[in-house]
Amino acid sequence: MSRALIETSNIVVNLTPMPIEPSWIIEGNPVAQWCVLSKSADGLASTIVWECSEGKFDWYYDCDETILILEGSIVLENDTMHPTRYGVGDVIFFRHGAHAKWHVEGRVRKLAFCRTTQPFLFGFALRAINKIKRTLMPSGKRQSASLVGSA
Repeated sequence: MSRALIETSNIVVNLTPMPIEPSWIIEGNPVAQWCVLSKSADGLASTIVWECSEGKFDWYYDCDETILILEGSIVLENDTMHPTRYGVGDVIFFRHGAHAKWHVEGRVRKLAFCRTTQPFLFGFALRAINKIKRTLMPSGKRQSASLVGSA
């Protein structure tokens, strides 16, 4: 993957198989595919196009994930949420540790923004360091300094 400061992509991509964990499948034979469009330099965030054929399955989230449904529809439910249908244009946020039962109706295609969560103290320290950097070196000077450093 490129490490350019600005990257572009398109959601019209060749998808590769991403099988659903067999023990998670409740009904049918859902076939999932995906393509990673971008990944952050630290590897903690990524943007993914994912699609799946009809079926019912459990999904357990090991990261924070925000999805935008591009095509098709799903019905989601869990222990605290009644079955709810979502379709094109709907945005759903799943926190790290969430569990949902998915029912894909026909086929669904989504754009997913995934972020691996960090332990609270690590995240707090990182935010503090970044705030100090912003305070001591305003953005214009940071940009000039990085240009000088790369010359």
